[in-house]
Amino acid sequence: MSQKYDFPKSFWTANVTELFERAAYYSMASFVVIYLGQLGLGDYWPSTLNGVLWTLIYFLPVLSGTIADQIGFKKALIIAFVLLFVGYFMMSFPVFFFGKSLNPIIEKEITAGIEVVLPVIIAILLIGVGGSFVKPCISGTVQKTSAGKATLAFAIFYMVINIGSLTGRGIAYYVRTQSSLTYIFVVASVCSIVALFVVLFLYNDPEKELGIKNDKPRKTIKEILINMVLVLKNIRFALFLLVSSGFFFLYAQVYNVLPLYLKKTIETNPPVDLYTMANPLVIVFFQLLVTKIFGKMKPIRSIIVGIIIISLSMIINVIPLFVEGGVYRDVLSILPLGSLFIVMTVALIAFGELFASARTYEYIGALAPKGQEGLFLGYANLPMAIGALLGGPVGAAIFNEIMCKDATRLENGLLRLQPESAIKGWLVLMLIGFASTVSMYIYNRWIERQKLAES
Repeated sequence: MSQKYDFPKSFWTANVTELFERAAYYSMASFVVIYLGQLGLGDYWPSTLNGVLWTLIYFLPVLSGTIADQIGFKKALIIAFVLLFVGYFMMSFPVFFFGKSLNPIIEKEITAGIEVVLPVIIAILLIGVGGSFVKPCISGTVQKTSAGKATLAFAIFYMVINIGSLTGRGIAYYVRTQSSLTYIFVVASVCSIVALFVVLFLYNDPEKELGIKNDKPRKTIKEILINMVLVLKNIRFALFLLVSSGFFFLYAQVYNVLPLYLKKTIETNPPVDLYTMANPLVIVFFQLLVTKIFGKMKPIRSIIVGIIIISLSMIINVIPLFVEGGVYRDVLSILPLGSLFIVMTVALIAFGELFASARTYEYIGALAPKGQEGLFLGYANLPMAIGALLGGPVGAAIFNEIMCKDATRLENGLLRLQPESAIKGWLVLMLIGFASTVSMYIYNRWIERQKLAES
């Protein structure tokens, strides 16, 4: 074996752990809003709670990453997967332990009682806190064990994430079609237990394995909060967080608006897990090509291209509305035309992600004051947290109040949307993206002028 692939054991076990963690998360991610809606949480709470879950996962690493540094990655990962196992399993409590049945139709009214709401809220908190520990521990292990091969190490890591995503979705599809939707949380729980066993019996802290002495001073919670204020007081960085959150607002709709659109207007039992496989598949097959062709593009231009792509991915869903048979038109006896365009939307969003996500870290590194790059990069996930927090309730409002306005109920329970209302809804989503694009361009021009004035 060539020396360039000779990574230590902790590198590989960390990647295996990440594979099962991602499999756990994506086995249920595409159906959270549908599941909560069928439990009787109404039109808005499913998306809002899903937004809170994403916000916890992407905001809390600021704190959980520091705790992990203090107690060691192995202990932190053990805690994480115990929390994840309990959290995923608790999501199934209303059905398995309290005898609740899933309503085939998602109703507007909230009919769920405390026996549904309480375990769901506890589950979301546990999954959010547990998930927030995993990313800094695994990415930290990859960084510490890369030994001068960081590009290759993170390429493998990124590939593993997408393999885990595909695996989780595939297993969940098979299990839920053989049983019921609630069993996706059993899949997530089992994947979490497997990851826990990998950590317990195979994973070692990279410092111990490589004999590295950790001389980094341990930060207190007070210091973390002071650093957060320091970072957010930087006007350039705070404005960038706001203008870049538009991309992640639209990205969050893959797990908010798109599942609801499929379930409530196109198919009574849509295979959302299979449809959203388009995201990791595009990334796996096109990541190297996009990087090779566009890797030299300036980060800000690449981010703007990514936002434009994700904006256009929304508006293409108006096309089936002008075709004979509309969104219900059968395509090769495989899927409805409306569902095909949702798959295309997910694929285009993945292309937008290839242009925008990685380059965001590069741009933040260049934006940070000299000597504080690491501190500012620690907050690089905040745009995702902001986009998710807003994306849940606002996405639900766009879908329910604009797209579904004056919709009629069909005999099979689906909503037949008024074309004008549906077009307005998709147009609003696209315009949010375009507003983010324009604001990003204006922001970059302002930054360039400031740099010229300072030089």
